[in-house]
Amino acid sequence: MKTFTATYTSPLGPIVIESDGQAITSLRFSKEQACVASTTQEKTGNEAATAPPIITETIQWLDDYFAGKRPYNVPRLNPQGTAFQKRVWQALFTIRFGQTKTYREIAQMVNCRSAQAVGQAVGANPIALIIPCHRVIAAHGKIGGYEYGTEIKKQLLELEQL
Repeated sequence: MKTFTATYTSPLGPIVIESDGQAITSLRFSKEQACVASTTQEKTGNEAATAPPIITETIQWLDDYFAGKRPYNVPRLNPQGTAFQKRVWQALFTIRFGQTKTYREIAQMVNCRSAQAVGQAVGANPIALIIPCHRVIAAHGKIGGYEYGTEIKKQLLELEQL
């Protein structure tokens, strides 16, 4: 299976987008040097490849998101994880733009007694931003952890308050 990658230059740093050509399989902030967003390469080869439409759709979604718009047309996603992780990630889609929920609230939504287990599933989310794990906060309104650092999480939550 071919994997296509592109790097999107966001206001918060580079974001790496990965796709199998049909769906997004990964979207993450990167500490690596950013490259042009339209540059797409297959991981399995050295030849440059044309970006599949799903990459272009995702770049448009990111443009809208960082412009403060509420992007509704979610690109097709194919996150890999356990059945429990996928239930948690699906629950994250219920958190509206500009809103937050606690790990405990998500645990109740997925009929799980452990907010910690939910926290681990949230932390394993392979498609940041689109699956809005940054909207999950700790008890008593504390920001909680974030794979890419609490400063980026704080900036994302502030961006959504526009």
